[in-house]
Amino acid sequence: MDVSPTRTAAPGRLLTQVAGERQTGALVVGGHPGGPPGGAVYLQDGAVIYAESPGAPGVGELLTASGRLAGRTWQAALDAGATSAKVGRLLLDQGHLTQGELELCVLGAIYDAAYFALSPASAPVDFRAGAGHWLGAVVRVDAAAVNRESRRRARLLDEIFPHAQVDSAPVSPVPRAPLERVTLTALQWELLVHADGQRTPADLAQLLGRAGFATIQELRRLAALGLIERPTERRGQGDDPDLVRLPRARGTAPAASATRPTVTLDEGPLVPVTHHRTATVTEEPPHTGEPVTNGTIYRPPRLARRKPGAKLPKDLAGEPPPEPPGADEVLLKRIRTALRALR
Repeated sequence: MDVSPTRTAAPGRLLTQVAGERQTGALVVGGHPGGPPGGAVYLQDGAVIYAESPGAPGVGELLTASGRLAGRTWQAALDAGATSAKVGRLLLDQGHLTQGELELCVLGAIYDAAYFALSPASAPVDFRAGAGHWLGAVVRVDAAAVNRESRRRARLLDEIFPHAQVDSAPVSPVPRAPLERVTLTALQWELLVHADGQRTPADLAQLLGRAGFATIQELRRLAALGLIERPTERRGQGDDPDLVRLPRARGTAPAASATRPTVTLDEGPLVPVTHHRTATVTEEPPHTGEPVTNGTIYRPPRLARRKPGAKLPKDLAGEPPPEPPGADEVLLKRIRTALRALR
């Protein structure tokens, strides 16, 4: 079977078709910006052996971001076994992972990426017969089970918060929580800490080494609680003449040899524009208590510059404050009392 790359169809239905024909190859699903990212599902004799998607971390990201494997260990296995599709086998033979650990990781990656590849009701698809994956056949999953799990996850997300725009839009925490008390899970806390208004859910999943679906699931919960901005509330630029987008500066720390940091302007939040008639503005007099006559504004004289520590001129120094009455008598009484105490 060969599906044209320009053909648009339901990816899940085509997966069932090629699996029923016991095909070996890759079902590639196209994505588009701002929507489902697409992906690829790899089959061997009709069974799913792997899946990958830009919206979900792969096995390598999950193993290294979690600290289970060092980055150099994963890269060495990738360099040695990618061409022969034996990366998984090398990790097992060299004792870096157990069979159970690798199988669980691959199963999680399959269901995670398959959701993004198969969830669209219609998308451009292409079946590449004979294509294999560099990881190798670590597990074999029934294609019908993969389809069922993808549909179940889609229903679950809609029950939490039925707005798919959250799955791909940049994540922006709200400036103030709408609730007095909020209880967060560990993943929700990580997402709010690392969300900066620019990272998408896929970026956050890659950064934190979390499953893509679990990341989206918690983001939808946060959106339902009102803790992140809903994409439907972020209106497009230029859609409303009464809204303008303020620039937001983003800077990078200067290097040791740099003299100035690099600063770029990013699009900030939308703010309303107030329309009013042009008014004539006249300068108001300072609060000096002096009246304004003949349209002339009173301005106090400027003081001449003087050296630090120099005394003020006599005409500006003013009279010293008067001494309180009876100051000399009080002082004499204190002196007499002190002299008596010395006798």
